[in-house]
Formats: sequence, structure tokens, C-alpha cells
Amino acid sequence: MEWFFIALAVLVVIAIIWAIGQYNALVRLRNLVQESWRQIDVELQRRHDLIPNLVETVKGYASHERATLEEVTQARSIAAAPGSSPAEQAQQENVLTQALGRLFAVAEAYPDLKANQNFLQLQAELTNTEDRVAAGRRFYNANVRAMNTKIEVFPTSIIAGMFHFTREEYFETEDPAARQAPNVQF
Repeated sequence: MEWFFIALAVLVVIAIIWAIGQYNALVRLRNLVQESWRQIDVELQRRHDLIPNLVETVKGYASHERATLEEVTQARSIAAAPGSSPAEQAQQENVLTQALGRLFAVAEAYPDLKANQNFLQLQAELTNTEDRVAAGRRFYNANVRAMNTKIEVFPTSIIAGMFHFTREEYFETEDPAARQAPNVQF
């Protein structure tokens, strides 16, 4: 009978150690998802900071394109607002990307603007930032996938449920054209 209680105690200790390990793995994944989202947020903020300079540069050459300039400014304000979920942020960034595409289309009609060094530099920085956002999105979504998988698989799902770990949202774009950085040929 004594061996039975010893074996039972060993099994309980092993189960507790396993549960602690699974809980800690979930916490690490949650923190990794949050960190990777913060990196996307940094790149999006960089993007949002570049846009007013771009609008001002275009405004000097194409002041009568007021509707397009206001659309970009408004889309930037909405996208830069804090507190959005990844899904809401993705939708706001889609609108901003489409507005930027229209801004670059307007710029096509102004040869002097296309040759402006400041405009070219801003365009290059924006393209670089778009690439960094895309890389951050891939990293974030990979972490979300790992977290969601860990939460859903048995028996870790028991620990996740006990400690209220929830699925994370992917940062996805809905419009296939918005999945790419604006590509403008000058």
C-alpha cells in the first residue's frame, strides 16, 4: 500500500511540473506575441510620421489635388490613433495604403515633383518602412500561429482554459492590393 501512495505522489508531482511548464510556455508565447505587435506598432508609427512630410511635399506641387491630400491626412489620423486591435489596425492600414496609392498616382502627373529629391527620399523611406512592416507582420503572425496552436492542442488546452489564455488576432489585410507596398515608377 505504501508503494501505491509513493507512486501516486510521484505522478501528482510530475503532473504539477508539467502544468507549470505548460503555463510558462503559454506566458512566454503571449509575451512574444505582444512584443512582436509592439514592433509592428513602431514601424507603423514610423510610417505615420513620414506621411505628413510626403503630403506637404506633394502639396507644394499639386495644391489643387486637395481631396486626395485630405484623404491621405484623414486616413493617417485614423490609422495612427492608439488602442486598435490587430484586426482593426489592419483595416485602418488598408485604407491608408489605398489613399497613399492615390497620392502616388497624383504625383505621376507632376514631372517636377517626380524629380524632387525630397519626394524621392520620402518615397524610398516609405518603401523601406513598408518592407519592415511586412516583415514585422510575418513575425507577428508566426507568433500568433504558435500561440493559437498551443492554446488549442490537447492537453495544453486544459491549462490555457484554466488560466484564461485566449486566441490572438492575426494582422491581416483584406485587399490583395494592400498586401504590397505602393509600387510607383518615376
